This record gives sequence, C-alpha cells and structure tokens, in this order.
Amino acid sequence: MEQAYKDIAPRLRGLRDALDLTVEELAGKTGVDAALIRIYEAGTTEIPVGFLMNVAQACHVDLTVLISGIEPHLKGHSLVRRGEGLSVERRKDYDYKSLAYRFSGRKMEPFMITVPPKAPEEMTLVSHSGQEFIHVMEGRLELRLGGEILELAPGDSLYFDSQSPHALRGLDGSQAVFLDVIL
Repeated sequence: MEQAYKDIAPRLRGLRDALDLTVEELAGKTGVDAALIRIYEAGTTEIPVGFLMNVAQACHVDLTVLISGIEPHLKGHSLVRRGEGLSVERRKDYDYKSLAYRFSGRKMEPFMITVPPKAPEEMTLVSHSGQEFIHVMEGRLELRLGGEILELAPGDSLYFDSQSPHALRGLDGSQAVFLDVIL
C-alpha cells in the first residue's frame, strides 16, 4: 500500500511554490521548523493532519486539496452515507475517513476513525495545534492524554486541547470506532 504522505508531499511543495513562499516563510506561518517542513515535502515520513490543517489555513486553501488533490465544491450541505467518506490513509495504525471533504470553507474537520487494539508500548504520542472532540461509537478506547490514561466506552465523549500529547488504542482485543472533530 502506497503511503498517503508520498502523494501529499508534492502537493504541499507545489502549494508553497505556487504561493512563492520559501520553506522558511511557510515555517513562520505555521510555527513548524523549516527542517521538518523539508522532510514533509520530501515525502519520506508521515505528515500530521494538524500540520496540514495549519498549512491549509495559512495558505487559504481547503484541507481536502492537500489530502486528495480534489477541490471541494459543495457549500449548502454535504451528505456522506454510512461507510462512505474520503479515506485518508495518513497513519498506518489508524483508518481515517473524512466526513466533510466535499464541503467548501469548512471551519472544522470531522473524521470517522478506526483504531485497532495494540500493546501500550506500541502507542505513539502526537500533538498538533487546535482542539479536538471525540465521541466513541463502537468498542472501548484508551486515550493517553498528557500524563493521564482515559478509557472511553460507546457514548462517551472527550473534548481536549490537541497540543497536549495524545495516543490511542482499542481495548479488549477489539478495534474502537469514534467520531473525531478537529478545530
């Protein structure tokens, strides 16, 4: 399976070039080190969705363009049926489906995420700018947030500052499915 970041990297670099921005200027707009942006643009590592959201906002483009290369076009509403959604294979251990990829001018990014079970030592902490809302639909979810370990069951919700390092895994040997809204 081709890693999505290999497709996203040239769009990221192309956007920066089209706007006539240096790597350093994009770093200043996003608050991310220029060396890290060069790594992302090389297509050799995963590109965090939080960084892509910052680039989209700073460059006044839609996140869908960076992720898929397709311009969203709906403005009144965007209906996504069960099991549909733009698959965003940005992390090998999570399955992301964008639920509003066709809507232009979004103020938030809603995803349906499936997280498999894994050992605690396999969890990877991430952080990004913004805020996040999680609502568990199926399974039980362990969320490590800062120094805390939280367990969420179907129907449980959590709102948190995404800059706080966080990691996820399904519990009880099963995957967890949840709605994740990133602002």
